[in-house]
Amino acid sequence: MTDLLTTVQASLGLPTTPIAFTGEGALPSAFAVTELASASLAAAGQAIAELIHRQTGRLPPLEVDRRLASFWFSTSLRPTGWSVPPMWDPVAGDYATADGWIRLHTNAPHHRQAAEKVLGPCADRAAMAAQVARWSKTELEQAVVDAGGCAAEMRSWPAWQAHPQGLAVNAEPLVQFAHTSGVSPRPWPGSVAQPLAGLKVLDLTRVLAGPVASRFLAGLGADVLRIDPPTWDEPGVVPEVTLGKRCARLDLHQPDDRAVFEALLENTDILLHGYRADALERLGYGAEQRHRIAPGLIDVSLNAYGWSGPWQNRRGFDSLVQMSTGIAAAGMAWKQADTPTPLPVQALDHGTGYLMAASAVVLLARRLANGQGGSARLSLARTAKLLIERGAGDSAALRPEDADDLGMLVEQTPWGPAQRLQVPLKITGTPWQWTLAATNLGAHRAQW
Repeated sequence: MTDLLTTVQASLGLPTTPIAFTGEGALPSAFAVTELASASLAAAGQAIAELIHRQTGRLPPLEVDRRLASFWFSTSLRPTGWSVPPMWDPVAGDYATADGWIRLHTNAPHHRQAAEKVLGPCADRAAMAAQVARWSKTELEQAVVDAGGCAAEMRSWPAWQAHPQGLAVNAEPLVQFAHTSGVSPRPWPGSVAQPLAGLKVLDLTRVLAGPVASRFLAGLGADVLRIDPPTWDEPGVVPEVTLGKRCARLDLHQPDDRAVFEALLENTDILLHGYRADALERLGYGAEQRHRIAPGLIDVSLNAYGWSGPWQNRRGFDSLVQMSTGIAAAGMAWKQADTPTPLPVQALDHGTGYLMAASAVVLLARRLANGQGGSARLSLARTAKLLIERGAGDSAALRPEDADDLGMLVEQTPWGPAQRLQVPLKITGTPWQWTLAATNLGAHRAQW
């Protein structure tokens, strides 16, 4: 079995430097989820350390706590006297079809409407289950997708490897880097204490990988501005992922808001986006237009199913990709269960998020050296391949969370006070400093 960290380091062009890991045990899973958590965080930290080394000549040591990394792959926030809303819509989940299993993702209202357009109005899970049972899994998956919804039948890993989309995404690199034409290099505005200070990060991502990436960058000094459409909300994850960010709204179908967006983009160092592969192009902001507006831009993007093949523009989320790629089927066999068994956390999202952050910092270091912008593309399905091919992880259980795992600071959020778990990654000389508490979407103006 391939060592995950070595594979990730090679994909990012980082040296295969040993990194100190502490903590024992692992999340219960058919796969090495704790190893993915530790390796992806370590790679993001190593990218920061290499940036500091390039700028100062000093290479700071790193340490990753595997146990805390596992916890952060679930949630880092511990509310006091209030609760985060449920992450899932009441009818989202796995359903038995006439010939197998399918997962319906209905968290967004328009995605639930698409499922009900195919299946009829469903007031609850029982009504949905009765309708789903009449369909074959493949036909229902396609019907929901054709209606603009999100669904994935449960496939095995061998079936995914033989599927046209599996063949396509599995042939892609874990991170696809590309370079753009040169521009005058900007000086490094950061410091050892805040290596990303002075850098502007425009975050167009939503649940969950991209927001994890921008949260990481914010904690190291970056000025992160998240942009959402006028009515979008994701109440189950906003308190978790908006730490350190300002959050605004723009409607890119409106001329005035497009002008604001273009003015923001012109002054952006790092752009993160997670739209389907063709979405920004259809808005008139394809790769060529983005780099024309912002020469030297560092452009980091992800999608669900990869950047080639028949599904490259398909809507998808972590839980759906787990069904498509064989993870849920392997978990079902591992647990000897009679229903699909996903990973214990949304590890594809979190892992890809930290790999996005690492990619952005790698490109930043290159830009400081040669003045060139660049891009990186990642996908949840390609991260799934990394995890699946690693195989089984440690079977020992993690020590349960206790009060000593919490950080000292109290975060005053709009919903009430909260604490965060201690950060799993330590970079010597570089403390984590999120200057803004988590906040509601649309709480700020769309300006730098």
